[in-house]
Amino acid sequence: MLLTLILMHKKQLLILLLCSLFFNLKSNAQSQSELEQIGYLLNDALFYSEQYIIPATDAAVYLSSSSWVNSPKKKKLWDVTLSLHGNMFFVPKNDRSFKIKNTDFQFFEIENATSATVSTALGNDNQIYLVGDLGGEQVRLKTPEGINQEIVFYPYLQVSLGLPFGTELIARYSTKTKLKKGDYQVYGFGLNHNISQYFKSLEAKKINVSTALIYSKEEITFDFLDINTAYGNLGINQLSGLVDTFHFQLSASKEFNKLEVITSLIANTSSFEYVVGGKKGEIEDAFPLQQTVNTLLERIAKDNVNVLGEISARYQIEKIFLQSSFAFGKFANLNLGVQYQF
Repeated sequence: MLLTLILMHKKQLLILLLCSLFFNLKSNAQSQSELEQIGYLLNDALFYSEQYIIPATDAAVYLSSSSWVNSPKKKKLWDVTLSLHGNMFFVPKNDRSFKIKNTDFQFFEIENATSATVSTALGNDNQIYLVGDLGGEQVRLKTPEGINQEIVFYPYLQVSLGLPFGTELIARYSTKTKLKKGDYQVYGFGLNHNISQYFKSLEAKKINVSTALIYSKEEITFDFLDINTAYGNLGINQLSGLVDTFHFQLSASKEFNKLEVITSLIANTSSFEYVVGGKKGEIEDAFPLQQTVNTLLERIAKDNVNVLGEISARYQIEKIFLQSSFAFGKFANLNLGVQYQF
């Protein structure tokens, strides 16, 4: 048995060793078979979590990337602009579901089927059951629902301040936006620097160019797996994706009286982390399962680079500006904003 354990995948070995601690605390009479089965159960939960949440965290980067730069035009020193934005993200159909089959699992089987199509976090509210056996008792799990929305809308506030040398400080904040079966929040800050101030010929033609460097934090949380066993609820009912994004933007605009047309090229690099949370299960009395799962979730942490374009139009009515922006790349995102310049 020891040789068998040593030859196992390191991830599964860690699960079994941690579960062994739990069983020793709970009861010395538990069989080696049950020890292996609860390890397989956790392994299946980790497999499912990866397929379920990654499309949503990839989308979260696009949700946070739009309309950071209201205008590449040089701001006057200490000018303050306060903006209220509404962001609309269009959920692509090919990221709303994924296929599973019984051979994907070690503990669970699909109830009354050998394969099925299930929802990602961006999918619909259709559910199926996965079943398994632990210690002679059935474990029956309903798969998690998606947000069941074709468009994800969230509002946020943004403020900018004109600094010396043609630089602008930008800050963004949104409260937690309630999604169906989840929440989304973004906040961040950055600097935008006007380049066209160094080229008088561009300023004379009312052409503006700027570069921006921005950091943002996105958090997206969903209801996840409510698993009850003979040893109590496992307490992995909530799954969150935490995204740190560094965002570079090159913007150019042309002014036509009160109308400004803006184009931007955006490149960002994002680091993704995944954690389970929510109310801890009864199993925590003997075994720190949430902490264990979070350690194992580090295996799906990743870094991504995205490149996207943005086109925008901004119209001035005295001190009020109306703006619409459309960002496109792997995903599509529409942003509408109302700005007041103090």
